Amino acid sequence: MGAILSISTTTVGEAIRRRVLLVILMIGVLLISIVPALSVLSARSDLTTTISSMLFVLRIVSVLIAIVLTVYMIPNEIERRTIYTILSKPVQRWQFLVGKYLGAVLALGLMIGLMAGVMLILFYFFKHPPMERMLDLLRQAILYFIEVSLLAAVAIFFSTFVTPLVNFFLSAGVWGVGSLLNPLYDSFANNQGSAPIIRGMAKFVTSILPNFSNYDVKNPIINPGVTIQNETTYYLGTAGYGLLYITILIIAGILIFDRREV
Repeated sequence: MGAILSISTTTVGEAIRRRVLLVILMIGVLLISIVPALSVLSARSDLTTTISSMLFVLRIVSVLIAIVLTVYMIPNEIERRTIYTILSKPVQRWQFLVGKYLGAVLALGLMIGLMAGVMLILFYFFKHPPMERMLDLLRQAILYFIEVSLLAAVAIFFSTFVTPLVNFFLSAGVWGVGSLLNPLYDSFANNQGSAPIIRGMAKFVTSILPNFSNYDVKNPIINPGVTIQNETTYYLGTAGYGLLYITILIIAGILIFDRREV
């Protein structure tokens, strides 16, 4: 446990010192900061637009940070040969991989926490919403954190056997299909009128790839008339779904990394 903790804290420090991540983070904070000042619509539409825009920026920037942070994590250690120094100590390969992942998650938590904090403060300052709406935004930010933690596990898994450039497009593609296109694939899978081969392919995609769209629940926040049935069950189920996928991906990554020549 001590080795994993040490690797995790070192990874957090490395992430904070990476200028490209800090630039992306600052751009995200800047975009979130100016959204409330761009209000030009009516009161109700303005509130809807502000919430939607701030959450969109928070999600996209968090996804970009997660991918950029993790695709280079393992390859950089191999390229700089620092991995040999680490593995020469009483550190197993699985401890190294788990430590790297946990460090990435901690770094993501700090960065998303900063952006979410700025979002909540500015939203309250400009709009003076009820506390219930503030809690809804906080819950959505937490769901985005779980989403990017899952995405980080995807990128860590790919980093054990592909180059960073390929990993970037693979991870971005998995997120794109699992978030933007998942409802489309799901409709094909459940549409009895679709061709069997199309329905089978859609079911395969929705069964294998993580469903990132589960973590975007801003519609009930934007439209108060829309509610989630059994909210507690939904949130706990979504968190458990992410944890299950993360566990599978990390175990698969360990098995591949353990057999890789470094």
